[in-house]
Amino acid sequence: MTSLYQQHLDRNPANHAPITPLLFIERTAEVYPQRTAIIHGALRQTWGETYARCRRLASALSQAGIGVGDTVAVMLPNTPPMVEAHFGIPMAGAVLNALNTRLDAESIAFMLDHGEAKAVIVDVEFAATLQRAVALRKSAQPLLVIDAEDALYTGQAQRVGSTTYEAFLAQGDPAFDWALPADEWDAIALNYTSGTTGNPKGVVYHHRGAATNATSNILEWDLPKHAVYLWTLPMFHCNGWCFPWTLAARAAVNVCLRKVEAAAMAQAMAEHGVTHYCGAPIVHSLLVNAPAELKAKLPRGVKAMVAGAAPPASLIEGMEALGFDLTHVYGLTEVYGPATACAKHAEWEQLDIGERARLNARQGVRYHLQRGAAVLDPATLQPVPWDGETMGEIMFRGNIVMKGYLKNPGATAEAFAGGWYHTGDLAVQYPDGYIKIKDRSKDIIISGGENVSSIEVEDVLYRHPDVLAAAVVAKPDPKWGETPCAFIELKAGSQLSAEAVIAHCKQHLAGFKVPRAVVFGELPKTSTGKIQKFELRKQAGSASAIDV
Repeated sequence: MTSLYQQHLDRNPANHAPITPLLFIERTAEVYPQRTAIIHGALRQTWGETYARCRRLASALSQAGIGVGDTVAVMLPNTPPMVEAHFGIPMAGAVLNALNTRLDAESIAFMLDHGEAKAVIVDVEFAATLQRAVALRKSAQPLLVIDAEDALYTGQAQRVGSTTYEAFLAQGDPAFDWALPADEWDAIALNYTSGTTGNPKGVVYHHRGAATNATSNILEWDLPKHAVYLWTLPMFHCNGWCFPWTLAARAAVNVCLRKVEAAAMAQAMAEHGVTHYCGAPIVHSLLVNAPAELKAKLPRGVKAMVAGAAPPASLIEGMEALGFDLTHVYGLTEVYGPATACAKHAEWEQLDIGERARLNARQGVRYHLQRGAAVLDPATLQPVPWDGETMGEIMFRGNIVMKGYLKNPGATAEAFAGGWYHTGDLAVQYPDGYIKIKDRSKDIIISGGENVSSIEVEDVLYRHPDVLAAAVVAKPDPKWGETPCAFIELKAGSQLSAEAVIAHCKQHLAGFKVPRAVVFGELPKTSTGKIQKFELRKQAGSASAIDV
């Protein structure tokens, strides 16, 4: 039976519009057009100017024949064009594919082909890598390459495109009449992540999810209007955890940073009055371990988010000594970056540093606008007891979950089995509802905030003719959190050295994926011949030695 509230109360343009983060910059440009949006070296760009440039980009892309559902890749550091890409590309109806600038040409070529990119904007620093990637492409589809120049880049610049970013924008209309997505379920971004097999998977975000997570960032941090945010987190990581859209919603300041170094961070924080920033533990450690003269420059009361690994007591203590407030978050590419946060309680402040570190090291509770985050029995999908001991798998459901994997219906169906997104991360849940990871069933190594698939590294090792068997596990590292450690069983008579192994890997892998340690010897195996990685984790000194 139809409810009376369903009669003659239909959706129409007057009472319903798709939710999208593009509306954030539109409003901010209207209300605060003269407020600073971007700082980059000597550049000071207002929100009014930034909105006009984003519309120029959308217009120029449209003139180039790029529109709804087309992919536009970018290979950029944290510079103004990267901020503008998060709005200008989807304003044209296209999908933003932010490429990891640390990847090798082979990986970039795969992503350009798999995502069917029609254009790519590349910073001059990464032009040589992109040029090699373009040569490795298997697709015959034409690719418009646009060079983004930057006065702050001091290295040797290389041009590979047919036009420059500024020349391309000059063709566009600053009053371009961009349209909202027809449906908030439409794709806004494509991000590649290493899967359990080592093959990159294309994670697709929708407009609703991007706006929802951007808003959750505001709520989690109580982010004030006109906050000053330092870009230490790469915007190619889950679209900077959706913070480009978050900052637009609050008319905040994007302080761009080409390279993350302690001196540059301290200088930017002091000069611009930075209030917020995000990063992996290694980023925060740069400040904690910086020389005293750099620390003396830092403003007090800065709020920081950390993800990638639980912050140890030494890091929490060091951040407190700086006067910084550290929030631990957890998430994955498939959930738009952070989707849980270790929400603090006032009474924790009275506890000793060891107990505070234990509480703050938990992955926490669901983000404000995430429907659910729970530890479930993967077989029954029932919640595990909240006893801090019973293991289950972390699962998510709600608006802050990807559309699915591009061109991979099997992996998408597997990831969403039973109506939950399965993370593959094993955890417990405490009586207060807070989640704590215990192990990673995917064998993903998190090195300096970057995901490294052990299987991808193993595949490269197996390409060497002297390697009989290989396995890669995480080795704890004081600087990077974890680094790949390779265990290799050689063929009879081989005199292969560790140096030769590393040199071989460097030919096929990005630098952060190359093993930092190589151990030779017979690998432990089960009766069926399966390599026992839990034994290797013990040898590598891994904090987790549970074979899953």
